[in-house]
Amino acid sequence: MNEPLWIWITFNAFIIFLLAIDLFVLHQKDKVISLKEALINSSMWIAIALLFNLGIYVFLGKEDALNFLTGYLIEKALSIDNLFIFILIFKYFHTPKQYQHKVLFWGIIGAIIVRAVFIVFGVSIVSAFHWVLYLFGAFLVFTGIKMALPQNEEVHPENNPLVNLAKKWTSVTDEYHGNKFFIKKKGQWWATPLFLTLLTIESTDVIFAVDSIPAIMAITLNPFIIYSSNIFAILGLRSLYFALAHLMSLFNYLNYGLAAILIFIGMKMLIEPFIIIPIFFSLGFIIVAIGIAITASIINPNQKKQ
Repeated sequence: MNEPLWIWITFNAFIIFLLAIDLFVLHQKDKVISLKEALINSSMWIAIALLFNLGIYVFLGKEDALNFLTGYLIEKALSIDNLFIFILIFKYFHTPKQYQHKVLFWGIIGAIIVRAVFIVFGVSIVSAFHWVLYLFGAFLVFTGIKMALPQNEEVHPENNPLVNLAKKWTSVTDEYHGNKFFIKKKGQWWATPLFLTLLTIESTDVIFAVDSIPAIMAITLNPFIIYSSNIFAILGLRSLYFALAHLMSLFNYLNYGLAAILIFIGMKMLIEPFIIIPIFFSLGFIIVAIGIAITASIINPNQKKQ
């Protein structure tokens, strides 16, 4: 690892502190998150990420700071599209809005663990076998092309292996019991639909990580930059989700912008032996692609997201 151990320990302690504040101070009670509160919270998480980016610039240098910002924007953009799936999952399970924040909170805890594992193994594999980057590049180009094609997004939790395993090994109640994942009933523990919702969210994020981790590896192979940019993008997901639920019309064309970004990043990986694309150009392309997608959505808000 490029950074000393104390930086890793300090960063993770800081993240745990932020999560504790979020859970035990800002969201002690179950409630429906309003658009105003969601936008304020989203702005707060973005501001914290940018302040951290400034810290990277001061202590680690300009290159790492640019890599962090580029990686953060990539992960943030990809996470916005992923949130549409979360909306469908909550709709499938009829999850009450006041309990959705708790599901997303624990879902993010799982996402942090999953991505940490992916990053450690991904960077190790690429460091040992550099040609794996070209496989990642081809995969991202394929994913980008697929994302640009018309598709009808559906979720099928009934086919989810984790959900089926949970139903096999434990009884599941037919109704929600507040914000509880488990209750004791007739002398035994029962899972609630809220727990099945959490399992579906967690397993879905594993699929998301398969796209996002290779994408940022096209920008840098510094494990700390990859990890920290991922974590900050994930931390703001809950607030972003509730804002997105009110502002879906702003993202009707987002899939095309993301498709362009993934194809660009994949091609960047594939042509690396011949052409080195400067980080400033990559950052500019990502900002322009997202900006065009949102502008197109504002101009034509009636377009249904496929």
